Amino acid sequence: MMLPSFSNSDHHLPKKSNTLELRNSTFSLIKSLFSLKNCAWIVLTILTQLLIVVFLNRASLWPSTLPAIQDNFQAPPHEKDCEFGTVYVYDLPPVLNKELIENCQDLDPWPWSSKYCSAVSNGGFGPSATGLDGIVPENLVPAWYWTEMYAAEVIYHERILSYKCRTRNLDEATAFYIPFYVGLAVGKYLWFNHTAKDRDRHSLIMLNWVKDQPSWKRTNGSDHFIMLGRLTWDFRRLHDSDTEWGTSFIYMPLMKNVLHLTVERSQWDELEFSVPYPTAFHPRSQSDIQQWQSFIRARKRSSLFCFVGATRKSFKNDFRGLLMNYCKNESDSCRLVDCSVTHCYDGAPVILKTFLDSDFCLQPKGDGFTRRSTFDCMLFGAIPVYFWEGSFKDQYQWHLPGAAEAYSVFIDNNGVRNGTDIRSVLERYSREEVNKMRETIIDFMPKFLYSSSNADLGSVKDAFDIAMDGVLRRFMEQKRPASDKEVNT
Repeated sequence: MMLPSFSNSDHHLPKKSNTLELRNSTFSLIKSLFSLKNCAWIVLTILTQLLIVVFLNRASLWPSTLPAIQDNFQAPPHEKDCEFGTVYVYDLPPVLNKELIENCQDLDPWPWSSKYCSAVSNGGFGPSATGLDGIVPENLVPAWYWTEMYAAEVIYHERILSYKCRTRNLDEATAFYIPFYVGLAVGKYLWFNHTAKDRDRHSLIMLNWVKDQPSWKRTNGSDHFIMLGRLTWDFRRLHDSDTEWGTSFIYMPLMKNVLHLTVERSQWDELEFSVPYPTAFHPRSQSDIQQWQSFIRARKRSSLFCFVGATRKSFKNDFRGLLMNYCKNESDSCRLVDCSVTHCYDGAPVILKTFLDSDFCLQPKGDGFTRRSTFDCMLFGAIPVYFWEGSFKDQYQWHLPGAAEAYSVFIDNNGVRNGTDIRSVLERYSREEVNKMRETIIDFMPKFLYSSSNADLGSVKDAFDIAMDGVLRRFMEQKRPASDKEVNT
């Protein structure tokens, strides 16, 4: 940017169907025009009804190019490769994931848009990227997609179904994954005149289902985890007010022990861990990564810094507007992409080229403190310039270096408002220092990429692998006897 009644015998939300009305109206029309004594017309009526039913059933599956994620997992995990244990994946009622994909046209709050159907295609990667000639090496273009920044719920589900440390044995699992697309489910109801019940509906269905599972009852959910595709603040509504933003999902009593992954975490929640936003590059092999690293390392850059974004006129003293005006005035050093003019959503060739040709990229706050654009700019070897500590402090601790100064620059936003000159600060960095920071980004780059589910990265671990290691390690240590923990402290 959601409770209907629910029972164990019916996990689906009510669906609208006009099949019966159409069938009756068709029959009545034919009956009024012709005598039922005419057998030929009776046959024609029946055939017409059948054609209508077939048509409506096919239409309900629109678009046909978006099949639900398939579970084709067969191979057992290899013990030697799973030092932190294994994960069990729940098979949830389809209304909580599969049907959200199948009915993707209903996800978007704006009915004229087809963005969500596009976003959830290709296992969450979105449509194949186009217009990359001369920007990305030709043989790497098939690994690029216009990926929606809030698609991680679908991507993680797709990946975990073929994860090497997945188990189908409930009794041997270290962790239990709940593949609920809560971000997709609530997204439609974040705007306009929807109620708090609308925003909570799917979450309550999921919790009512999972609380009856034997594996949940054993631990009250303390070895369960979920991926939240949106910012954490979208799931933290405090009151049941229809005018208050978001769902109360995280604050629901049954969620008190569940670990959650999200693209931006709350630093006050010990059960929440942030994972990188998905970018446009989804490597198919280790050689894809190595080729891209070499490509951006050798790139000759013509601009000192850049800014990609749009002003937010509804914000008082909008900092983005300040950066945009500054960049316009420093046009000999700064490249600007104004997203109020250029279509920037989920990627555009002009954005990629801008990052590729710049040493630094200005990164103000996004919808929260963090921003998908930060990972986009690092993907192209540009060094992020932060203006709020919350954009990097206590975020992505599993994936990014602890010392943010090794790969980024921090200039306090208040200092900029009071006259600190951004260009002067950046010009103080020598070419050797800039190259060193870029090399740091190149080295940890695989840690913020999401490869395809059938990729062979060799010994390289991508963002998903590192997140799974973090989750399993935490649960394994949590289950160790207290005496063992004392010995190792």
